[in-house]
Amino acid sequence: MFAVYAARIDRDQPLNGLELGDRPAPVARPGWSTVDVRAASLNHHDLWSLRGVGLPEDRLPMILGCDAAGVDEDGNEVVLHSVIGQSGHGVGPREPRSILTERYQGTFAEQVAVPTWNILPKPKELSFAEAACLPTAWLTAYRMLFTNAGVRPGDSVLVQGAGGGVATAAIVLGKAAGLRVFATSRDEAKRKRALELGALEAVEPGARLPQRVDAVIETVGAATWSHSVKSLRPGGTLVISGATSGDRPSHAELTRIFFLELKVVGSTMGTKDELEDLLSFCAATGVRPVIDELLPMDRAREGFERMASGELFGKIVLTRD
Repeated sequence: MFAVYAARIDRDQPLNGLELGDRPAPVARPGWSTVDVRAASLNHHDLWSLRGVGLPEDRLPMILGCDAAGVDEDGNEVVLHSVIGQSGHGVGPREPRSILTERYQGTFAEQVAVPTWNILPKPKELSFAEAACLPTAWLTAYRMLFTNAGVRPGDSVLVQGAGGGVATAAIVLGKAAGLRVFATSRDEAKRKRALELGALEAVEPGARLPQRVDAVIETVGAATWSHSVKSLRPGGTLVISGATSGDRPSHAELTRIFFLELKVVGSTMGTKDELEDLLSFCAATGVRPVIDELLPMDRAREGFERMASGELFGKIVLTRD
């Protein structure tokens, strides 16, 4: 079957290890189901995999892609939960939790196999492309906001790095949930787009906000860390799920963190129950993922190049339609 896969690890030039071509189709195994992929979305996790982060060379070649929506063996339209081993279903209780493609072949292919437990019904209100955006970036944003930041309608939140998949999701979800959303971006066009999606204000990174916020959604890392900490009200919460600019800020702001009793919470992906809630939330409210571009799967390299350059707003989706 046709697939997009990591053939080599190159930490400095990750796209050098990306290949498109024929790979073996999934083999049936107890407790697993095969899904015909209709749409799959790109994540920065795919680029990190090409750099060897979470993917050792002895597991190559590895079909990339964590997220997908498609049709299962019984003809049902489904969405995949990308965290394998969360429950032990299909893998056994001793296998540690992992993200699909860290151990198992991924979704950038005609078919993908996952534990049957990891399959959820796709709401009829969502297209395959829209549903394929949700299991990683949008689920991550959902968990950051509503589980780990614990914000409620009327609270204020700062979203760093508007334009990325998680950040864009946080703006849209925050607006729909009645939050006062502020956003940052170095790019004027991305700041304008953040306002169109519902942010009250969109400013350059480091700029002073009109008020201190209840929570910060942080995925940028070192470049925005100090600003994130300084933007919080006393007792506020900083939730971090990534560090695309590096994980070693020049100023950790430890004094401010302990003196103002700030909370710093790490966040990774989300649970199957949270994905089910997110799917229902989108179906009920009309909220839809922001899609930057739809590409046929045989043009996947173009999508990887755009994601690597940062010149996108929202999700890039690969389709087989």
